Amino acid sequence: MRGIVFDIIEFAVHDGPGLRTTVFLKGCPLRCSWCHNPEGLHPAPQILTSPAGERLAGRVWEASELAALLNRQGDLLRPNGGGVTFSGGEPLAQYEFLLAVLARLDHLDVVLDTSGYALPEVYAEVVSRCALIYQDLKLVDPAAHVRWTGADNAWILANIAQLPRLGVPFVLRVPLVPTVTDTPLNLRAIARLADGLDGLLRVDLLPYHRAAGGKYRACGMDFVPDYPEDAPLNLDLSPFDDLGVPVRLAGESYDAPL
Repeated sequence: MRGIVFDIIEFAVHDGPGLRTTVFLKGCPLRCSWCHNPEGLHPAPQILTSPAGERLAGRVWEASELAALLNRQGDLLRPNGGGVTFSGGEPLAQYEFLLAVLARLDHLDVVLDTSGYALPEVYAEVVSRCALIYQDLKLVDPAAHVRWTGADNAWILANIAQLPRLGVPFVLRVPLVPTVTDTPLNLRAIARLADGLDGLLRVDLLPYHRAAGGKYRACGMDFVPDYPEDAPLNLDLSPFDDLGVPVRLAGESYDAPL
């Protein structure tokens, strides 16, 4: 079983508990207008060109090869609850490869960082093999989700709804995009959806940052946001006052390192 990985970051400290290795799987079914990981969108390897030269984004790995690499790091990662985080792109876009890697890991704590855009049965199968889920939730309104991500959110909402039944703890992560996801209407809708979800540990609100342009140029793409990047973010957390779990305005960015 083979898959395509576009980055592996060691000594990661913002991608889950403890010290972690984060594996970024290539390919994503969404086309979020604010995406800061254009090198993760397309499933095939691609050459990135920048003033520093060229580099390949995307390498083919055998599942056994990747698992062996991660298992060799186990003694370093396991103390203090560390482990491996699978991100993207969208890791569930390569779910068969991901499952093959997970089956070969040797008692490593696994975090799945996902948009949740996958068939519910696929989502359930992968989630059940993980210790913690970082579940993105961008927009609750279906029409707005199509407008800004290019895809319907029915699978995403269905998968969030099944998380309590799956019994795996999870964090909802909301990228705050000015005038798009940070609106009072959307934040209230997210708070209502999250209210009473068993297994929800906290909500992370991830502030927008302006760092996409260079990556898009390296990929031979244009980044032309059709929202005001310089608009002040709405940081009013009052819609979450009665949620009953911590709501954190996260300091770290939500994109993969360049």
